[in-house]
Amino acid sequence: MFPSVEIRHLLAVIALAEELNYRRATDRLHITQPALSKQITDLESEHQFHLFTRNKRRIVELTDAGRLFVEEARSALSHTERAVHLARAAHNGSDSILTIGRSPYANHDWVSALLAIRLPLYPRLEIRLKTQFARESVHSVLVGEVNLALVTAPPQDAQITAVPFAPAPLYAVLPEDHPAAEKESLLLQDLAKDEWILFPKRFDPVVFDAIMDAAQSGSIAPSTLTMSLRHSRQWNWSRSTWVSLFLPSLPRQTFMLTA
Repeated sequence: MFPSVEIRHLLAVIALAEELNYRRATDRLHITQPALSKQITDLESEHQFHLFTRNKRRIVELTDAGRLFVEEARSALSHTERAVHLARAAHNGSDSILTIGRSPYANHDWVSALLAIRLPLYPRLEIRLKTQFARESVHSVLVGEVNLALVTAPPQDAQITAVPFAPAPLYAVLPEDHPAAEKESLLLQDLAKDEWILFPKRFDPVVFDAIMDAAQSGSIAPSTLTMSLRHSRQWNWSRSTWVSLFLPSLPRQTFMLTA
């Protein structure tokens, strides 16, 4: 019997797994917290397993079953999306589709160049982009959801061929009046006494670990460390500057991944 799981259930579980916070997950899904809780509870009750646990401080964590479910749920959504795009391409007369995964940090000029590709042997080729973080891109290449992917700092995987494609600097965003704002390149020591707002590890584990390992080896402890992407929306971008951040252990390049 086919399990009674709807796309809304998959989206709910993935959002909560990525945010690990009910409020942020509901903001992302544009639903109420009771609605999200009911979707998760209904799914767990129907299939008799637990996807999440919450401790006394209401911190959400994935169970082992939850981690497996999220990985397969992402794949199921990708296949659903692919089915729609293939059908639309066939309806519009395209006879081939090249699906390219790309990191959110990939240079937009390279993305524009990819979209402009025209191959004489494939006059009706359609190029489709799929935005993913590095870990998801590796998975997508391996299962055939994308033909190739452009990512920064891909995780090591023996089944993947990673070819350096283009330089990709790592930047820190600083207030205009920061003492290091005029430098051409930063070291972590330049930011040792500052508050850091850093993306969560799950979004780019290789880069995250490189930053934290460099901080630990240099005995650098920021005044506060916030791991969130939401703070970027509140940043005063008109009064900030971008400066290249140098990490010896992290060669910042965009890589092309193929299976």
